[in-house]
Amino acid sequence: MSKLLLDPSSERSVTSRTLLPRPASLAGLTVGLLDITKPRGDIFLDRLHERLVDDGAEVRRYTKPTFTKPAPVDLRHEIATQCQLVIEALAD
Repeated sequence: MSKLLLDPSSERSVTSRTLLPRPASLAGLTVGLLDITKPRGDIFLDRLHERLVDDGAEVRRYTKPTFTKPAPVDLRHEIATQCQLVIEALAD
């Protein structure tokens, strides 16, 4: 079964990306939840946080200063060094 990744950016040409292998279980993994500060994204992440903890994951929360710009380098580094998986909330 092929999987389709939808990229919400406004790129004019489609970039081909290969999906990384998914873990068999979330138990014992650290999952980062990145709130990009769009309205109601935190509500989505709150519910996701509960579900991830129920599945045995440790969850760390991060917040971008603004949704209009990429995450600062230091924040991306912090997430990359502390988490095995990352979920970014895009909501409105």
